[in-house]
Amino acid sequence: MSEVIRVEREGHVATVTIDREARRNALSQGVVEGLIEAIGDLGTDSELRAIVLTGAGEKAFCAGGDLGDQKMSGGPLGMHEGRGTFVELLLTMSRCPKPLIARVNGHALGGGFGLVLSCDLAVAAPQATFGTPELKVGLFPMMITAVIQRNLHRKHALELMLTGQRIPAARALEMGVVNRVAEEGKLDEAVDELLGRVTAFSPAIVKLGRQAFYDTQDMGFEEALRTLQAQLTINTLAEDAAEGIMAFMTKREPEWKGR
Repeated sequence: MSEVIRVEREGHVATVTIDREARRNALSQGVVEGLIEAIGDLGTDSELRAIVLTGAGEKAFCAGGDLGDQKMSGGPLGMHEGRGTFVELLLTMSRCPKPLIARVNGHALGGGFGLVLSCDLAVAAPQATFGTPELKVGLFPMMITAVIQRNLHRKHALELMLTGQRIPAARALEMGVVNRVAEEGKLDEAVDELLGRVTAFSPAIVKLGRQAFYDTQDMGFEEALRTLQAQLTINTLAEDAAEGIMAFMTKREPEWKGR
């Protein structure tokens, strides 16, 4: 595992931490490659039910791209190809069969903002801020535009991208960037509460449903409906679907098999 990525497991949950606190957990090439490896590996672990993504310390979740990172070489073409690694990270996150929850402990800016939006759910500390400040250094947030478009109302998206202003956690909640804003000092409790809800259900059905959500998000209406019809048929054939219905009928708690 990358030296700038830390992975910890507790029960059915794994926490992936960007461990560059001195650099505000900025996205170096090593961080991006480490996240791809960590999330890719954890996605294949049959014992896991959810993955939490966070940053080291209390000031920054991820401050975006590391402008001082010199790892990419090979001239302009090499730099262009190197940026494709970030594309692979966002694709890895969307294809991960486990629910991804962002634990936003501090600033989530630029590429870090993109990571939050690429997670399925997000919980923010009250001091967290969000934004796309790239214009301040003569850049546009090209790499995360696709995830911004898929998460935010157009006016909200363009306000963030065209002004470069940061928004506080409370505003991020209003805009749908995060699901919860924790009380002061209770970020972990808020994350655990959400995890408890997500991991209480059949991991097989959660996986099936999550994938159907992302597979159909860019389809036309009728194509999406036909695809979801097929997915529902597959869902009903799962052992956990039969168990869930039987548990409901007999008024007992289901015992999920993950099949």
